[in-house]
Order: sequence, then C-alpha cells, then structure tokens
Amino acid sequence: MTRPGGVWQNWARTESVRPQLVEFPRTVEAVQRAVRSAAGRGMRVKAVGAGHSFTGIAVAPGLLLDLSDLSGLVRVDHERARATFRAGTRLHDVPRLLARHGLAMQNLGDIDRQSIAGAVSTGTHGTGAGFGGIATQIVAVTLVTAAGDLLVVDETSDADLLPAVALSLGALGVLVEITVQCVPAFVLHAVEHPEPLDGVLDSLGDRASSADHFEFYWFPHTDVALTKTNSRLPESAVRRPLPVVGRWVDETLLANGLFRAVCAAGTVAPAVTPPLSRLAVRLTGDREYTDRSSEVFTQSRTVRFVEMEYALPADAVRAVFDEIRALIHARGWRISFPIEVRFAAADDLWLSTAHGRATGYIAVHRYFRDRPGEYFAAVEQIMLAHGGRPHWGKMHTLDASALRERYPRFDDFVAVRDRLDPDRMFQNAYLERVLGG
Repeated sequence: MTRPGGVWQNWARTESVRPQLVEFPRTVEAVQRAVRSAAGRGMRVKAVGAGHSFTGIAVAPGLLLDLSDLSGLVRVDHERARATFRAGTRLHDVPRLLARHGLAMQNLGDIDRQSIAGAVSTGTHGTGAGFGGIATQIVAVTLVTAAGDLLVVDETSDADLLPAVALSLGALGVLVEITVQCVPAFVLHAVEHPEPLDGVLDSLGDRASSADHFEFYWFPHTDVALTKTNSRLPESAVRRPLPVVGRWVDETLLANGLFRAVCAAGTVAPAVTPPLSRLAVRLTGDREYTDRSSEVFTQSRTVRFVEMEYALPADAVRAVFDEIRALIHARGWRISFPIEVRFAAADDLWLSTAHGRATGYIAVHRYFRDRPGEYFAAVEQIMLAHGGRPHWGKMHTLDASALRERYPRFDDFVAVRDRLDPDRMFQNAYLERVLGG
C-alpha cells in the first residue's frame, strides 16, 4: 500500500520504498503506455498488488504500477469452465464473480487478501495432497513485455512458455489478464478438531492422502494439534454454515482478538507465552460446519505477523517437524505463533515449490513486533538439509546459486527472462538475488 508521503510498504511492514513514480492504470492500454514511458526514461518497473508478500519481491524504486484499479471479470467461457480476470482482482472478490456462473476456483489458500496476479506470481497455495497451488489453475495469461507489447500465452499461442509465465515472480513482464480453469461450484464439509499431536504425526501420511484437504496447526509449548479436514461435496449438498454469532466469537474475538493479546503479552513478558498458548488451544479449533468452498478455505487474519515457509518432499515433513519441535525446546524460545503444516500435489511449473514432487509445507511465523532472525535462521537450516524450497513471497535467505540447485528448470526460466526482459526492466534487488543479474 502507498502511504502519505509517497512511501509504499507491504502488509507485514518488512519492506518499504519511496518510488520515483506511482501510477494506477485502469486498462491494459494504460499499462502499455506506462511501461513504454518508463523504458524511454530508463526507469525500472514493478507491478504491485495487495502487498501481501513478506519479501521484497514487489519493491519498486522506479515506477510502481499499482494494479488495484485493473480489476474485475473480463469474460467466462462456460463451455470450458474458464474465467478471465484482470490482474489486480483481489482473491476475495473472485468467488462472488464466479458464483453467478455456477463456478468456483478449484482450491484456495487460507488468506484471500492478495491480488490474483500476486498470488500466482509468488506461488501461493492452499492444502490438499491431490491439488496444486493457485498457479496450476492458470491456463492462459496476457502480459505486457518490456517493449510495451502484449504477449498472450495459452494452449495455442506460445504454449511452451506457460510453465514459466504462470508462476513468474513478476520477472517476465506485467500480468494484465489471467485465465483460470474453474470447476463447478461446490461446498466443503469442515471438521476442525484438537487432537493429540503425536497421534497426528504418527498418521500424517494417511491423513494427508485420505482427505481432500488436510492441514494442522501446532502452538509450541503444547501437545495438541489443531487439525482441519475439508471434504468436497456437490453444490446441492445441504449447507450448515457457522452461526453468525458463533463465527464472530471464534474468528474475531478468539482467533484474532484473544490471539493478538497473547502475542502482545508474549512480546513484553515471554514467560507468559506457554500458559497463554495452552489456553488458546483449549478455546479454539473445535467446530464442524458445511458451507460454500470459499467460506471454508479462507479465514480472516488481522493479527500482523512475519512468515517463513518451506516446501519439502512430502515424506520428509514428519522428520523436519520433529527437528523444529526439538529445536524450540532446546533453545528455550517462547514462540507465540503456531506452526502450520499443509500439503500439495506435484506439478510441472518451472519455479513452483512443488515442481516434480509431492510436497508438504511447513510455515513458521512470528508476531510482527518480535524479532524473527534467530528462530527463522535455525529453522531454515533444518529445511535446507531436507531439500526444502522457500516460498517466493515469504522470508528466506537463498540466492540464485542456491536456488538453481533446487529447481531443475531454473536455467530454462532464466533463458525466458533473457528473451522477454533482456535489459532487466522488471528487476529489483530481490529478483537480482534470487534469479541473478
């Protein structure tokens, strides 16, 4: 978001910049004009969505293109169940736009504040061992190249580029339109239940493979896993949504209000974190309901935090989790934020964290007023030792040399970048670090 005084900062307050110029294009043609103008002035360009990445991937020292006004549904192909959106469309608006056509996105993450372009460009994902990240749902894109031209990539035009442009880190051009392969609208039966942590870990592989969507949270200093299991049902299934008051108590009063107080108290007096975490798991995470898919996949998260997440071979998740748990105990850290464990199917996108392997994700967080450095650094070393790949939009320390070893198609992606942006108009410090100059 751009604040008074012309300073842009991301949601987590980990990155900020004062761009030379900020524009708010409302049309594809306006994006083309802005890119051509910037090229003539020797100015670098970065497109920005909701600013929900924790890294510097969207930092724009030159021209910042805020795509908030480039939003909405462009068209629907009912025969093929495909919908084309303008790049700045927020994910939380997508279900409403699709519902009138009887469609839904196949899978979503648990936060929907991002723009659709930002979500696919950073590899945002949900959970479900049989489902890929959001970028795997993309069947066509239109982007503005460094020359200001339009490049359409779909199954009939430059199809070989789709595995690169569907998850591009914003390095290949400015996404202006994105076509999503949708599914018929559906509902989810959600069961959220606290369970003994060791029992969940012992059955982790079976739990992940047998459910449509499974994940769990673990508050350090407790022996309880807060599990979430979602089963897909046809749209005609009977809905039993959460009562309005009950949902407000669970998600606003407890999950956000109480949790914010726990985090703030732990920052001032770390010793109170363990008992408050044990209280939190007793008060939350036990409910069952059936509702529209988007109402179940996503939740409101108002407590500000910073995050690091790594993708691991699915069969390594248990060992890594055990090492992290032992690390926290050995160091005597007081960690107020839960650790999140999710799963995804293998895919063939060149820079996808799930490229070529069934994947499990482990995410660690800290309250935004806490210093994450020592905790994140130690956890990162565990992740790396087990073949981990960092989420592109979340905090990590890897550079191009380290990432090249973890992505078989890394150099193929760089070759496409050399072709589409030879002068690095869309580069910033983060992209220079993770992709090279």
